[in-house]
Amino acid sequence: MRRTLASLNPQEALHVAIFIEERNAGIYHRFAGMFTEFRDPDSLEIASVFWDMAVEERRHSTALQEKYQERYGNAGCALTEEDPQDMIEVPRLDDGDVFADLATAQDSARERAVKVALAAEQSAQNYYSRLAEQTKDTHRGVCTTNSLLWKTDTWLIWRTCSRHQPARTRECIE
Repeated sequence: MRRTLASLNPQEALHVAIFIEERNAGIYHRFAGMFTEFRDPDSLEIASVFWDMAVEERRHSTALQEKYQERYGNAGCALTEEDPQDMIEVPRLDDGDVFADLATAQDSARERAVKVALAAEQSAQNYYSRLAEQTKDTHRGVCTTNSLLWKTDTWLIWRTCSRHQPARTRECIE
């Protein structure tokens, strides 16, 4: 049965957050593999960002699984990956215009890939912040935890961009 995230209990919400991180790790992994096959320098730079994001999403999944274990032990959750109605934090290649013509592209390959990740992370952070404000007290802790994870990701992505293009940092995250 399809359900909104606001209708989930805290255990289910945490379970869904784990699904999201696992799904995104897989998406970034597939993106990286696809760009690696092109073998040109810009594509390899884009693939590098996506490999890093896949690793980061796996790290989040692990952190959330530890939190789940801490709170709920080995208790199962009947919710499946298909049950949530809301689509949250879905990386989309068109968010960074990664296929832009090199002759007309204003951003570096790295910046275009970072924009894909940043758009996904910012949408998730905004979603969880709004959900934390709207939801019952029992959900607030889970939503706040998730919101903080996405704020941390946004900061890490911003740092990745600034580390490689210091003069363009502000443009990268706008």
